[in-house]
Amino acid sequence: MTTASDLSPTRTWGFWAVMTGGLAMILVFIQIVGPMLETSPSAASQIGEMAGEMKRAAWRALTGQGPEEAQPQSVPWTVSAALAAPILGVIAVVLALISGILRENWRYAAYATGLGGGAILFSVLWWMVLVVLTVMLLTAIIENLGDFF
Repeated sequence: MTTASDLSPTRTWGFWAVMTGGLAMILVFIQIVGPMLETSPSAASQIGEMAGEMKRAAWRALTGQGPEEAQPQSVPWTVSAALAAPILGVIAVVLALISGILRENWRYAAYATGLGGGAILFSVLWWMVLVVLTVMLLTAIIENLGDFF
């Protein structure tokens, strides 16, 4: 009779739990760094595009035409990484639980739980940081609007 310790490491639940947790952590880091890797136009060209859009919108309103229909845009690949990271983290924790129930090597279950839980935690914390910074930025912009008028 063969036991889980007699099998190769790739044939255990714990091994796949660790691999899934590691992949989840990699996706979290890709989610954080990904937007910096995408090319973006310069600030001057973005301001010019906004001014052109405002001019076209004002012209359409002046002539009585309705607003232009919105063009669908493709979803960036970083959104997929942001969704997949916590899902894979949960899968890693579940696989670690299965590994622990089957009494496989406890280290696999511990490592996978750490990696999967860390991926979930970092993903949630990253979004919380982004929300707080966005609120701070919007607050600063709204407070400074009074200086313009």
